[in-house]
Amino acid sequence: MRLFPMQEHHGISDPGAEVVRCAIENNIEIIPIPGACAAINAIISSGLDTTEFHFVGFLPVNKREKKEKLEKIKKINSTLIFYEAPHKLINTLEDIKEILGDRNIVLAREITKIHEEFLRGTVSQILEKYKEPKGEFVIVVEKSNENNEEKDFLLNLSLEEHYKYYEKKGLEKKEIIKKIAKDKNKNKNEIYQYFLNKK
Repeated sequence: MRLFPMQEHHGISDPGAEVVRCAIENNIEIIPIPGACAAINAIISSGLDTTEFHFVGFLPVNKREKKEKLEKIKKINSTLIFYEAPHKLINTLEDIKEILGDRNIVLAREITKIHEEFLRGTVSQILEKYKEPKGEFVIVVEKSNENNEEKDFLLNLSLEEHYKYYEKKGLEKKEIIKKIAKDKNKNKNEIYQYFLNKK
């Protein structure tokens, strides 16, 4: 697992990298104590690939710099983790969709707090259902996939069409449901229940 460094003015969590660096420079011993970390909690709860991830943190405020940053990380073949404030969330999701593509994402809100919430789906699906963001957010974005054409094709299929697609490939029902759930970033039981209710 690889955690990429943040910009100099950021810290993974309070009190931040600058305070730690200052303490070291003044011969103050640093003793890490395990605790809540929104980025780690978000990725381990996301259901996305945790083998390797790239921690981006907050994107630049300047629009041009923000888009340049997204273009720069576009082809990184790792799960991406962003932090975002509620008033910037919708614009950031729209920029992610435009530059990184309509990937599967997990939106984690208020992690470890009373209003904790996880929303899973494509960027488009999240934008449709989330109109008035409140709280602090972690956005976990699936890694880039070289086979984006097939992926986009599968995402646009209805569940019935998706099922038939894999059925024609000779897959058994159990494996088909598993693959559909993975393609659409949905819970396997939710897909199974859908087809059960169709009978």
